[in-house]
Amino acid sequence: MRLPVLGITLGDVCGIGPEITIKVLNRSEVYRTCKPIVIGDYGALKKAACVLNLKMPKDLSIVSVTHLDKSNLIYGRPTKEVGEAAIAYIKRAVELAKKREIDGIVTCPVNKEVINKAGIPFSGHTELLAKLTNTKRYAMLLSGDRINVVLVTIHVPLRDVPKLISTEKILDTIELTHQFFIEKMGISHPKLAVAGLNPHAGEGGLIGREDREIITPAIEEAKRRGLDVEGPLPPDTIFYFAKEGRYDVVICMYHDQCLIPFKLLHFRDGVNITMGLPIIRTSVDHGTAYDIAGKGIADPSSLIAAIKVAAKMARPAC
Repeated sequence: MRLPVLGITLGDVCGIGPEITIKVLNRSEVYRTCKPIVIGDYGALKKAACVLNLKMPKDLSIVSVTHLDKSNLIYGRPTKEVGEAAIAYIKRAVELAKKREIDGIVTCPVNKEVINKAGIPFSGHTELLAKLTNTKRYAMLLSGDRINVVLVTIHVPLRDVPKLISTEKILDTIELTHQFFIEKMGISHPKLAVAGLNPHAGEGGLIGREDREIITPAIEEAKRRGLDVEGPLPPDTIFYFAKEGRYDVVICMYHDQCLIPFKLLHFRDGVNITMGLPIIRTSVDHGTAYDIAGKGIADPSSLIAAIKVAAKMARPAC
């Protein structure tokens, strides 16, 4: 059985993306998992190797989408060109995945502010990938060996969350999660839990009505369709029980509701997975870390985990 071919996008080349990528490419365990192809900028990767005193692998496969000059390769000082380049890497990776020249995509971090300042409307990898693949039904999954969490809403202001959740959207997320865990995560009967929006899941309507009027009907309908799902459960206890193994995944209403407990447990090794795409995409679960870029201290653990998850997801199709 051949190893899956995975495209690793460098992300923001002024952040830690090139550094963690070259560290990963110098680890033999990666080549036992997949055949990596770097999608980005050869000069950026070579600079990271020089700074870290690491070798450029002899058989390195790289699709050099850009050829940025030195003024754009200063750690911690991203330019407009760097923002444009980050998007170009993602687009090329999607093209290769659509053509089945690669079996999956693993993305290094980008900076939303830098990309938007470059004149490109951008709210996140997930939304862009959905647009590039014409995907209407998708969700963000954060995966670790202790808990898994899924978001109903992603990168939106907190004040907008109550207006953006609906019974239909929550039910759709529940069903998508159930299907994904069976087909891609290898769990035949996934146990799902749904977090409430308000403290104590609304306390029967005393602390907000969304839990009773919007979230509960979605869960009841999912149960009628045969899914193993509980909720809405109080957000302040649901993650403890998930960590203890009661649930395979927790479905959350908004970004920080699930990212705070998830990163508490999986800050180093968490993996971001986009469910619903026609292609495989995983990512590191951290940012560009401009403050430590080029210092040699960036931890590649999340990238290694993302590669292993993508390879596992791709392997059955090989």
